[in-house]
Amino acid sequence: MGYGQFCPVAVASEIFAERWTPIILRELLSGSHRFNELHRHMPLMSRALLVQRLRALEEAGVVRSTAPRKGCAREYHLTESGEEFRAAVEALGTWGQRWTVRVQPENLNAGILMWNVRRRTPLDKLPARRVVAAFHFRGLPPKHRGAHRFWLILERSGCDLCVSDPGYEVDLYVDADLAALSRVWLGDIALATAIREKKVRLSGLPSAIREFPAWLPVSHYAGVPRP
Repeated sequence: MGYGQFCPVAVASEIFAERWTPIILRELLSGSHRFNELHRHMPLMSRALLVQRLRALEEAGVVRSTAPRKGCAREYHLTESGEEFRAAVEALGTWGQRWTVRVQPENLNAGILMWNVRRRTPLDKLPARRVVAAFHFRGLPPKHRGAHRFWLILERSGCDLCVSDPGYEVDLYVDADLAALSRVWLGDIALATAIREKKVRLSGLPSAIREFPAWLPVSHYAGVPRP
């Protein structure tokens, strides 16, 4: 149901302010284009609802879907009008980083954290050889759903994330409290602080331990100053 108003704020909100829609737009702006990629970053959203929201965004002219080749999965991209939502999404993220308490038990999700780490890992800072980092999370909320162990395969050509042992020799083991590493990701505390407080423990090859802080990424909003 709409707001029954011709005000531009009202009619734009009928599209943008629908539940889950800002998160879908965030993912499309961040480079997720296939259905499974989108759903991976929104695990609490049902697949049926995601289909419904994507269809509504297509009808509104915000998203277009295409199949790159016959037999390939469809891809979703923002149209020119959809790209104009970037400023709104950026403003929401900046406000949320500055004014809200984000790290709360009900908001923690190891999978979302690790997929974001994979997406933002700076490839140019990785060593020339392949590095495999195994992450184990503790302090998960009682209602946490999903994996608590991850293997991050790091190469300059790209990164991959596994939830089961890929069979490679592990160079770095990261044993971390989920809330603490989430705070590192958000820029609330430094990695060195989390290590000093024993919230994050590193073991493995000395070179991998030494290089870990250089390639561990932080959130796009980590630099937003907080009062």
